[in-house]
Amino acid sequence: MKQIANFLLIGLVLLGIVLVYDGFFIVQEGRQVMITQFGKPIGEPKTEAGLYFKMPFLQQVNEFDKRIVIWNGDPNQIPTNDKTFVYLDVTARWRIVDALRFMQAVRTESRAQSLLDDIIGGTVRDMVNKNNLIEIIRSSDWSLDTMTPSNQEPGTKPIRGRDVISNQVLEISSRAMPQYGIELVDVMFRRVNYIESVRLRVYDRMISERKRIAAEKRSMGEGQKARILGTVDRQLREITSGANKEALEIKGKADAEATRIYAEAFNQDPEFFSFMKTLESYDTIVGDNTSLVISSDSDIYKYLKKVDPN
Repeated sequence: MKQIANFLLIGLVLLGIVLVYDGFFIVQEGRQVMITQFGKPIGEPKTEAGLYFKMPFLQQVNEFDKRIVIWNGDPNQIPTNDKTFVYLDVTARWRIVDALRFMQAVRTESRAQSLLDDIIGGTVRDMVNKNNLIEIIRSSDWSLDTMTPSNQEPGTKPIRGRDVISNQVLEISSRAMPQYGIELVDVMFRRVNYIESVRLRVYDRMISERKRIAAEKRSMGEGQKARILGTVDRQLREITSGANKEALEIKGKADAEATRIYAEAFNQDPEFFSFMKTLESYDTIVGDNTSLVISSDSDIYKYLKKVDPN
């Protein structure tokens, strides 16, 4: 009897150990767990880190990552809308937001990667097929002047750039993700490579566009230079005209004052004034090696006749 009791005790201890070992489980930080019983989901996902309990043997733990996961697509050669082939290397970030739906529709992360290959890869191919090469190689943070080619016709759609296209890929691909319990965080074109013939054409186009932009900048500079020089010339003419006007006014006032002074001096002694003005005219007219032939009744000679030769 005692031996049977010992066996029962040992069995209970072993059963307790098994229950504790298989009944309790820990959810790690950054992980989430879905409990299934005979393959059927039980309850809600365990998304918080901590210690949990399940029915031993009958229930199983299905663990999934809760963090953001990187998806890297295989580089593919894809034709653009203008029939140019490019190699695209696309990457994306995703995470599991609904563990129950993910387990029901996908089950494993490796299958999720394959699913993203089909969805994102197909969407990228469709978007590249619908856009020209220039929209694939350009980044969308360029200014409107540098992003508008010189040969773009009026009324055509503006160049958007690969950032806008990648956002469209994200928007379209995200529509299919909720049914799999997946959230697509972002999609990016990591690298764009060209075949040799395309590479040479791209280089030529980049060079010609830089020359066009440089010519526009030089033209704008010449226009600004002409406006500045025109403004300076106009201001110079205004200043010069104002100065000449002021100089003429001052000169006119001075001449008037001089005329007034001459008039006052003449009125005080007309004979002396006439004599002084005649002497001044002698100094002006008569110079070195100068000979004068004048009549004896000339006004300029009248004072010379009065000079006493002694």
